[in-house]
Amino acid sequence: MSLHDVEDRSSQEFKASVLGAYERGERAISVPRLMRLAEIYDVPAETLLPRDAETVIDLTETEAINQGFTIDLTQLGDSEDPEAAVLARYAATIQLQRQDFNGRLLTIRRDDMRVLAAVLGRRTEDLPTRLEQLGLRASA
Repeated sequence: MSLHDVEDRSSQEFKASVLGAYERGERAISVPRLMRLAEIYDVPAETLLPRDAETVIDLTETEAINQGFTIDLTQLGDSEDPEAAVLARYAATIQLQRQDFNGRLLTIRRDDMRVLAAVLGRRTEDLPTRLEQLGLRASA
């Protein structure tokens, strides 16, 4: 069933664009809406949830996620990692939007982190660790 089919079947209760945002992890779904969506698909609600039973949520990363953090643009420019290339394009867009061209540091805000995690196919809570692995976190 396509997203537009679900939109039609739900009498516009679930817009196709919102369903897409749920799928990409850009938007959270409440439990009541998840239950309603399961009814529309005629499946148990748990089938709509991730199947990874080994998922561990590291609550120590919550502060970084909520506050965002600063990346070192110099290190970013030097990295040859494919994910760093995606981040560099995204960082350039952020700089343009903010008119922030100091060239060395850029703060990745909470909303930026959500979008970036979705683009990279990662969970938001995993992003700070991954960016640290790439050596992109600016020293405090």
